[in-house]
Amino acid sequence: MLCFCPCFDEELELELEPVLLISGIGGSILTCKKKNKLGFDTRVWIRILLADLEFKKKLWSLYNPLTGYTETLDKDTEIVVPDDDYGLYAIDILDPSAFVKCIHLQEVYYFHDMIDMLLGCGYKKGTTLIDKLMEDLKVKLETAYKASGGRKVNIISHSMGGLLVMCFMSLHHEVFSKYVSKWICIGCPFQGAPGCINDSLLTGLQFVEGLESFFFVSRWTMHQLLVECPSIYEMLANPDFNWKKEPEIQVWRKQSKNEKSSIELESYGPVESNTLFREALRNNELTYDGNTVALPFNFAISRWAAETRQVLNNAKLPDGVCFYNIYGISFDTPFDVCYGSKESPIEDLSEICHSMPQYSYVDGDETVSAESAKADGFDAVERVAIAARHRELLSDKTVFKHIKKWLGVEQKVNIHSKTSRVSDEPVSQ
Repeated sequence: MLCFCPCFDEELELELEPVLLISGIGGSILTCKKKNKLGFDTRVWIRILLADLEFKKKLWSLYNPLTGYTETLDKDTEIVVPDDDYGLYAIDILDPSAFVKCIHLQEVYYFHDMIDMLLGCGYKKGTTLIDKLMEDLKVKLETAYKASGGRKVNIISHSMGGLLVMCFMSLHHEVFSKYVSKWICIGCPFQGAPGCINDSLLTGLQFVEGLESFFFVSRWTMHQLLVECPSIYEMLANPDFNWKKEPEIQVWRKQSKNEKSSIELESYGPVESNTLFREALRNNELTYDGNTVALPFNFAISRWAAETRQVLNNAKLPDGVCFYNIYGISFDTPFDVCYGSKESPIEDLSEICHSMPQYSYVDGDETVSAESAKADGFDAVERVAIAARHRELLSDKTVFKHIKKWLGVEQKVNIHSKTSRVSDEPVSQ
């Protein structure tokens, strides 16, 4: 989801450059609407009440290799991103219901605080940019540039949104150079998020734990969508990156041979993991509208993601574009993931999909490791490490101080974080 905020204010002496906000995966409201029919749209992501039921009915999808998009199993409906409030509504509070606002449920407050901060600095809400991201981003950058009287655009991206920007920059280098002034990247998994993503493909993703999980989308329900989600495959560990320690998937496996059994710990690196995914997901399926739908590991998406990774690996920062990187530290972040145990081993790899993972951790923001997030490979103006969780980076006051300084709306910043300046060498890939 991309949102454009043209920064025109007749009362301001300083003419601000336009700002484009680009969210990460799952970072925008999704609504379901009937095709060719009038009626109310139904919010299917994110919602608290009836979340699991509506997710199964409306969001389960299959990947179409001809278009590169996933298409909902419900052929009578389509999934859209609402464009209310110039598109900012969709990335502000992801469940904008009165109940959530009343209890101020922080888990669904996404770009809310940052939007408020930018508005407080004199920025004005503008037009949104959704769907067909590459083509529309190119047009929107040009439109913003011309509408602002030739002022270049500043981009603020979060998480997977950073990979989108990087991919666009690689494919449209001259366009990026012409229209972009600064790119502020927050919590981007430049080299992947192996712990979280490996397990997402194998067992799903649980956004909330404990009693609250009964009011949200279940781990298994989410799993069936993620198996068909290109962005998940694109965030697997980069096999070409020089990791300090290569991320692994480990499986305690019971082996039987000649009527004798043994228990061994098998390990799979980024290259070998596809073999494990294939075997573990070979029987994966769901039932929709009375029909059984097979959902094995999708090799078409895997090939697509491999091509995307090459585009990312070849990305170069254009001359004249200033790049800034903010990443999270001080939180245990999944890195290696293990299934089974020596006491309770896995016999058939398909059992993994119904087991719970055990992680080994590294430093990061609880989702993306610091090693991956700071490995942008660019000549950054600054790289700043902030002690905050992945989404909390978007509401952190120290992050805001840096952003305002870099945008030129505040000259001083009180830093309580580790900062590296231009003298640092770019992290090699």
